[in-house]
Amino acid sequence: MLSRYAFLAACIIATLASLPFLSTYAIWPLTLVAGLLSLLGLYDVLQNGHAVRRNYPILGRIRYLVEGIRPEIRQYLLESDSDALPFSRAQRSLVYARAKNESSEKAFGTLTDVYQPGFEFISHSMRPAPLSDPDSFRIGIGGPQCKQPYSASIFNISAMSFGALSANAIRALNQGAKRGHFAHDTGEGSISPYHREHGGDLIWELGSGYFGCRTEDGRFDPQRFAEQAQSPQVRMIEIKLSQGAKPGHGGILPKHKVTLEIANTRGVPMGQDCISPSSHSAFTTPIELMQFIAQLRELSGGKPVGFKLCLGHPWEFMGIAKAMLETGILPDFIVVDGKEGGTGAAPLEFTDHMGVPMREGLLFVHNTLVGLNLRDKIRIGASGKIISAFDIASVLAIGADWCNSARGFMFAVGCIQSQSCHTNKCPTGVATQDPLRQRALVVPDKADRVYHFHRNTLKALAEMLAAAGLTHPSQLQARHVVRRVSGAEIMLFSQLHVFLKPGELLSGEIEGEFYSRMWAMARADSFEPNGEETGNECYA
Repeated sequence: MLSRYAFLAACIIATLASLPFLSTYAIWPLTLVAGLLSLLGLYDVLQNGHAVRRNYPILGRIRYLVEGIRPEIRQYLLESDSDALPFSRAQRSLVYARAKNESSEKAFGTLTDVYQPGFEFISHSMRPAPLSDPDSFRIGIGGPQCKQPYSASIFNISAMSFGALSANAIRALNQGAKRGHFAHDTGEGSISPYHREHGGDLIWELGSGYFGCRTEDGRFDPQRFAEQAQSPQVRMIEIKLSQGAKPGHGGILPKHKVTLEIANTRGVPMGQDCISPSSHSAFTTPIELMQFIAQLRELSGGKPVGFKLCLGHPWEFMGIAKAMLETGILPDFIVVDGKEGGTGAAPLEFTDHMGVPMREGLLFVHNTLVGLNLRDKIRIGASGKIISAFDIASVLAIGADWCNSARGFMFAVGCIQSQSCHTNKCPTGVATQDPLRQRALVVPDKADRVYHFHRNTLKALAEMLAAAGLTHPSQLQARHVVRRVSGAEIMLFSQLHVFLKPGELLSGEIEGEFYSRMWAMARADSFEPNGEETGNECYA
């Protein structure tokens, strides 16, 4: 007991002992400090909320102080260059250097253990190709049912809403996208005035809340959708089925965070929670989803319409594929989000244990479309911890046509990975609605960084492609990327992964047990499966 209360006792004694000498000696600062600490200690003893402070008055508060600055201490003093929490210092430094248009070259060899299982690399050619212009790294998005196809960069800004990000962050991202001729996904928070300010190409994401095109009761409003979708700045429409951070969860923006600007942008009333349901009300079956896609394409004037998902039950996606065959309606694109993605806050269990990782989801979607002879008609995008040229190359090699990055572009506009996005206290003004905090983000400077990060990353990709003997990202195949699987063995991606043959699902002669069983379970008229799972399935 003496050790626990010794500091409090010393403060009280110092206060009482110094009182008689206040008029003789100038010791009032000591008396004041000791008195305040004594009052603080007595409060700690009497309060009921914290056992540590109750048992260790005053000194117990040191625990909370250290705990509060632990992330910063770890990030800046203790973390190694390769600790990914969730992005390593080396990854962040790469983005910062490219965003500032500085050299990202490194001397004296790699710090990566190339004999560690999981190490990946691209094999190079004995006859490197001429270096290509990164401006040519574009693909056409828009299938046979699309009237206004879009020529997209293979590297774009992933979905981040106004509300999650500050107005200045949205301005900087869109201005950078305008300069670099790449696309800026609005996120499900709809199109704000800050998205329109600089005129950069937009992908309008339509979530289950139908923000920007909803009725008073939160259902889809075709007329309001058409008014916004036909804007020349909106180049594609993306239906969000689920996202990597918290697939199947939905969300609530509390009413005290719904500012007038957010309310006007999303089309929701002030003074009420802004609810994003966990599922859509505009469709309940795969066939209805295809019909909704056709409706959006018509209302938008024939612009590319697709959907984004973090893969969950495999038979549900195959049910969507069966609905494509049954209705003849095809999405123009599919974006595969991975569970490793996510700029917003989510329950820990969802962040760690819900959803399929991006590469497995991407490969499954790619294989399904190949097996149905639909792959040449539908483009596939991929998002999930993509920030470097190798990240882009590795997903293009297994089926993606283009990539999106969220956190990479957040780093480009100044994010320092403080992981305080959900607190409204972002130290760099990126993920906050506090006008004083976001004032720190200077739009012209950060727009330059967005532009340079995009361009320098694609320059690095061009150099990697040339070394591999290739001239365009579309030439990347699974045989070009290699993974170490043990201390003594490496394998090409083409050896590691299962790839279906064109038309294999249609032929009925499906070699893989997993794909065969999922195809049999899938239904076009419902997301429910046919029959029961055996528990023996695997993704590869």
